Order: sequence, then C-alpha cells, then structure tokens
Amino acid sequence: MKNIRNFCIIAHIDHGKSTLADRLLERTNTVTGKDMEDQVLDDMELEKERGITIKSHAIQMDYELDGEKYVLNLIDTPGHVDFSYEVSRSIAACEGALLIVDASQGIQAQTISNLYMAIDNDLEIIPVINKCDLESAKPEEVEDQIVDLLGCDRDEIIRASGKTGMGVDEILKAIVERIPAPKGDPNAPLQALVFDSVFNPFRGIIAYFKIENGTIHTGELVKFFSNDKEYHADEIGILKLNMEPRKELSAGNVGYIISGIKTSKEVKVGDTITSVANPCSQPIEGFEEVKPMVFAGVYPIDAEDFENLRASLEKLQLNDASLTFQPESSAALGFGFRCGFLGLLHMEIIQERLGREFDMDVITTVPNVSYKVYDKKGNETEVHNPSGLPELNLIDHIEEPYIRATIITQTDYIGPIMTLCLSKRGELVKQEYISGNRMEITFDMPLGEIVIDFYDKLKSISKGYASFDYHLSDFRDSKLVKLDILLNGESVDALSTLTHADNAVKFGRRMCEKLKELIPRQQFDIAIQAAIGAKIIARETVRQVRKDVTAKCYGGDITRKRKLLEKQKEGKKRMKQIGTVEVPQKAFLAVLKLD
Repeated sequence: MKNIRNFCIIAHIDHGKSTLADRLLERTNTVTGKDMEDQVLDDMELEKERGITIKSHAIQMDYELDGEKYVLNLIDTPGHVDFSYEVSRSIAACEGALLIVDASQGIQAQTISNLYMAIDNDLEIIPVINKCDLESAKPEEVEDQIVDLLGCDRDEIIRASGKTGMGVDEILKAIVERIPAPKGDPNAPLQALVFDSVFNPFRGIIAYFKIENGTIHTGELVKFFSNDKEYHADEIGILKLNMEPRKELSAGNVGYIISGIKTSKEVKVGDTITSVANPCSQPIEGFEEVKPMVFAGVYPIDAEDFENLRASLEKLQLNDASLTFQPESSAALGFGFRCGFLGLLHMEIIQERLGREFDMDVITTVPNVSYKVYDKKGNETEVHNPSGLPELNLIDHIEEPYIRATIITQTDYIGPIMTLCLSKRGELVKQEYISGNRMEITFDMPLGEIVIDFYDKLKSISKGYASFDYHLSDFRDSKLVKLDILLNGESVDALSTLTHADNAVKFGRRMCEKLKELIPRQQFDIAIQAAIGAKIIARETVRQVRKDVTAKCYGGDITRKRKLLEKQKEGKKRMKQIGTVEVPQKAFLAVLKLD
C-alpha cells in the first residue's frame, strides 16, 4: 500500500489539464503507439468536439523512481462550473491534487473554488504552472498569485508545459514524494466508496470504486449499503486505458466491479460496497447529495417514446449523478419529466447526449429555478414549475433562491460587469484586488436571473477574461409574478415563467414580439397575449393568410363582393373554432435568447 498514490487534476476550464494528463500517460508508458491521441482520456464524442472535459476519467499508471515501483491512480476532472459535482466526487477518491494554473491567464474563479473543495477534503496540493512555453506566459506573476493563495514556498511550484512535456518528470517525482499513501487496513472488513458508474448494454452496470479498508476477491459475495442487496463480484479489476481484470484488490486501490446489475436504481454514487461474510459496521461518510440549480421540462416529441425517455434518463443518471428527474405532465406537451441540472451548459450537454447516445428527440421547456411559496396559513411548498403555483389570492409571499457569485476579472471590465450584475438585481458584497490589475467582485444575486443568459453576456462584455463561480447562499422574500402566454385565449403552460414584478411587462412584450416572428401564419388570426393573472399586459397578432375571393368580380354591384366576403368570414370563424396553433420547438428555445 505504501507505493500507491491516488491524485486528481483540478483547474479552471481550458488551463490544460487533459493535455498534461496525456504527457503523464506518455511518460509512464501507460498509453503508447496508435492509442496516443490528443486528450486521450476524453473519450466522449462531445468532449472531443467542444474541447472540454465533461466526465471525470480514472486511469492507473505504473512508475519507477530510484528502483522502486509505484502505482499512480490519476483522475482527470472537468473545469467548468456546471460540472463541479464531478470534481467533488473525484476529490473524495484521492489523497492529493495537482492544481494547474495557466501561465498566461493566472488564477481564475474555478481554480479557487476547486482548490477550496480539495482543502476541505485534506488533500495534499501540488501547484503546477502550465503552458510555460507560450510567448504570453507570465510565470513570475502567476507564482506570486499562487504563493498568495496557498501560502506555499516558491520552490514548491513546478513549471510545466503539457504541449512540450517540460516539467513532467518533476511532477511525477513530486506526486510520489509529496502525496501521502492511502491510509487503510487491508485486513479490516471491506469498505469501498462508489464514485462513478457506467451502463454497458452487454454486462450491465459497471461501478467504479476506491477501497478504503479491506480486500475484495473475484467471485466474492458483496452488498451495497444503500439497498442491502447482495451480488457476486463476477469481475473486478483496475482501470488502465481499457479495464484489466484482477483476482483481488486491497485497500488504497481504485478499480471497477461488474456484478450483473441490470437496474440503474440499485447503484448510487457515494454508496459503500462491503462483503457479506465480514461486513463493515457503517458506510463511508462525507458524500454530499447534489443540489440541482436549474429546472426544465424534458418531453419526448412523440408521446409514445415516454417510457424510452425514462430508460434513457436512468442510464444517463448512472453516468452523470448530478442529473435529477421526476415525471410531470403538461397540457401543451403531454407526459414528460421535470429535470434538475447544475447549469445551462449541463442542460445543453444532457440534451445532446440524449440525442446521440439514445436517439431521443426531445423538447426542452424554459429553464427556471425552485421557489418556496408560503400560503396565508404559513404552510410552505416548493415549486419547480410555474404551473404548480397556487392561486394568487392564496399566496402570502414567495421566496426565491439567492447565490453568492464570485467574479474575477481585469480592472478594464469592472464598469460593464457591475452594470450587468445590478441589472440582474444583484447586490454588491465586496470587491478587492487580487494582484496587479485583477479584481475579485462578490455579488449576491437571485439565481433565477442568472440561469438563462448571464454567463454568455458576462463572457462577451469581458472579452472572455472574466471567470465566474457561484454557490447557493439562502432564500429571500421576493416580489414574483407568474407570466402566462396565451394563444387565442388558451394558456400554453410550457411557455409560462415566474419573473420579478418590475421586469414582467418588458419581458412579456419581448416574448410576444419574438413569438410573432416564430409562429407560422394560419388561415385565421392568432392572438398572442402575455398575462399576469387576469390582466393582459401585451399583445401581438399573427395575421391570417387570405385568398382574394373578390378577384373574379369586375365592376357590377357592391353586394356581389359583400356576399363573397361574408361567406369567407363565416369560413374563417368556423376554422378558428376548430383550428389549433402549433408552437415550433424554436419558440421554446427563443425565450432563452431574448436579448
């Protein structure tokens, strides 16, 4: 056990984690020849296309130092704030972390947030400055920032480059020398933490675990703590580039188990595996439940696909434990699911993965957050969906979630960023200089204001330099109203939103204008209205398509034309009674990009 090292790589998005991981794999000959490609651990098509890491990836490396052999278990983690739950799970399975900072960009918001997560878990931190080969690199300046942040010595910071391979040997040496070996007793009762799982159509569910105590053997009878069900460990092994079976694994190791589990509900991330013959007394603690930030309805385009969508979401949930869902129905869209996501990028990725991995065509409704609604008797209900709001005369007050947002930016963009945050009902908490011309601004903001397009706007006004991170702080009393969209007097529940009373009229007007552009013309007039309760606050009309019925009348008595027009009018009236308005998928998405 003393020769095992478990570590993860944490950093802000695009600071070069996956490229540096490639160099470590190359240097230890874990991946060679034709298997070697850029970002070798990012095995999902989407990850390659977008150049981001979505899933954490574990891999084992063999390394020799001073004639002694070591086993290094590396977990490469995502850098985007929407996937911070993946990072927290990886950190739970490690004793150390490589903190990577881009030499040209310096410390950014997600660097700090991931670092605090690692420190809370008592991980040994090895600071690395990456991309030192760039002309725009400022390693001295970035070293100052790291010393300020970590309070470490300058000579503890390693300068490296994922592209050229500079500093890789130093990093491997530091991993062996500085990161402690896992603690645990191989002879104690088995205790293994499940930190991830995937669904394989042929072999069932494969769970990835880290053994805290004890030893596991192939064929042994094991049980999962959360559901008390027993399984045979048909195959256990370690994670190289492919899975490699082993006869036994003991404390400190990271590996996988295949036990023929077919139903996804039986495996939970954060669960503890123990042996039936000699069980441990309690599960491993300290694993937190995920808190979704953004809710949206996901509906199959074809109503018959409802059960297929449920199965697809369950399989996705295995691989991405931060996705939550429960069934709901909508008058406009039929049966579907209310899904909880960690952010808008997360929502987009899930939608893409449903399409690619399971061939599911889905409609996603307007995202919103959960609110606490108090009635006149003081009872509290949690509302995720505007259509679940009680009648206005029964509501005493509504509380909405607030977040503590941290924005790190260059001083040139302070003005526009402040304006943006204040326009989203933000309250400035503090601002302080970190170093040189970089500032950290902290705001308290309503989560509902940032779920739609805040991050995109922040990136564009700061030319991509501002980094943003947030966590839920509390719920506050707020003046919220439900904005309904009516088409020919019928409410479309999938387009209704909860919004602040001050923004409602402006928002309602913009929605009506946008829908007028997107809804195709019919044989009858379509009235698009925005309403708060019974009060209509905005209206647009999609004009009908008309045939010129009087074209064949040349001159003659006016009554001939009148008769034809009256006949047409009767037909239009009948059509309006039986005609339905189809809302295209583009209209649901347009609400996200109203500006």
